[in-house]
This record gives sequence, structure tokens and C-alpha cells, in this order.
Amino acid sequence: MQRYGVAGPASAPRADVLILPDYGESAETWFETARDMTAAGDAVWVLEGVGAGGSARLTARRDLGELKSFDPDVAAVKGMIHTVIRPTPDRPLVVLGQGVGALVAARAIETGAAPAGLILSGPRCKAGLAGGALVFLGLGVFRAPGGDAWTRAGPDDFAQRRTHDRWRGAVTHAWQLANPDLRLGGESLDWQAALVDLQTRTEPAAARIAVPTLLFDADHGPPCLVPAHTDRRALTGADPAFELEDGRWRGLWLSSVQAFVRSVIPQSPADRPRTAQAKARLPNPRPGR
Repeated sequence: MQRYGVAGPASAPRADVLILPDYGESAETWFETARDMTAAGDAVWVLEGVGAGGSARLTARRDLGELKSFDPDVAAVKGMIHTVIRPTPDRPLVVLGQGVGALVAARAIETGAAPAGLILSGPRCKAGLAGGALVFLGLGVFRAPGGDAWTRAGPDDFAQRRTHDRWRGAVTHAWQLANPDLRLGGESLDWQAALVDLQTRTEPAAARIAVPTLLFDADHGPPCLVPAHTDRRALTGADPAFELEDGRWRGLWLSSVQAFVRSVIPQSPADRPRTAQAKARLPNPRPGR
């Protein structure tokens, strides 16, 4: 069973935003961002991954990131859109994927999902090692090398260098301390092999994604996902958890996300530009320290 949540604004929503978190994150990780976006008039949905966040685990080892394929995640995104959210032309949907969630979002669109817009936030472009013989022999449930079990004293996102912000970096671990169902340590060999497979299938087809796309990365080389209609925003110097970053980067990230969502919302006659050439503009990136 996958866990999801929704928060709405005080008035009728202008748009729906479906958030797909990164590995290790939960819906609680995104509470601050959900608050900011509902304050701007959008309904925010968060769908946690299979075997992640507060979703049911696939093994008895609660803190093990075990997964044999991301196909159920991709199918769940499409089902969430068509069965639960049910966007309309007057209330469009934007899918925002963070890290591994960005790959899942892209694959869902490649295989049939049709939101009004796509936000790829720090796509995870460096896959773990494929499981090899251990996975082939059915031993992929072992934790992958370099991954640790979850502990109460374990490193938070700040200590793992996922953000420069010490306060935001403590949020996910604090929720995991309070709720054992959210705890997640290192990935299994199965999970890493599944991620390699997801990337192998998603990257070559990304150029065929036709929906408007906003891409955030840290400018560490060519991005792994570049859909046809992409506006790339390089958050130079940022750590990968953009939604948890220091205000120097998160401010730009959030304002760009909100501007992108506004750009796909149908305009009333009074709001339409006087010239056909006028377009919604996103803030220009300004790297900060």
C-alpha cells in the first residue's frame, strides 16, 4: 500500500501539484513547501514511493529500501493522476519529481501520463551499482555496500550534505524519530539494480517528452534528463535536496516553481497579455553563497 496526502488552499485551487519525493524523504519532508504552495493558491499532493516514506515495506526489515522494479511506482503515478486527482483544463496538473522521483515522473509521462507541466528537481543521474550475481541468485535483499541501517543517532540530511541548511536538514530525521514507520536506511542491491533499469529506460526517451518542463540541477555537468521543451535552471553550488536548501537557493527554486505553475494555468480574459508574444517569465538564476 502506498501512502499519499493532500493539502488545499483556503479558496478554490488554481492548479494541482503532484510531488514525488526522493529516496529517504516522506510527505513530512515537504510540509514547508506544501504550505508555501497552498498559500499561493494550489492544491498539493504528495505520493510516496513503493516501500518508502510511510508506505508499506516489502520486507520485514523496516529500514531497508527494498524494491525489485520501479514499474509499480510509475503505474501508481498514472493511477493517481487519472483516478484520484483527475485534472481538468481549468485546473491543470503539474508533476514535480525530486531526485529519484524525477526519474519516476519522467517515466510516467513517457508511458502515457499527460500533465500540463513537469518539474524535474535534481534528477538522480548517478545510479548505484547493479546487483549483479547476487540479484540474479535472489540475494538482492542484502543492503548495498556503503549503506547503513537507520539509527536514532544517524546522520540527518544536513550531515549527509543534502542541504546547507542545518534546520531544514534536521526535519526528515526528526519526523523519523517521532514515527518509526518513516525510518529508512540504505538501499538494497535489488533497489539499486531497479534504479539502473529505470534510468536505462528513461533517459533515452526523455527527449520525446512533449509537455513543458522546468529542470533544476546543480550544474555538475550535462543533465541526464532533457525533455524537448525544457527550461533549465542551474542552482550552482546547491546540495541535491533543493526543497530543503538554504534560502540562497531555495528561494530561487520555490519562486521558479510557482512561476512555472502559474504559466500553465489558463488565463481569464482580464489577465491575458495584450500581445500574442507575451509569455510568462521565470526568475533568472543568481548563484549565491
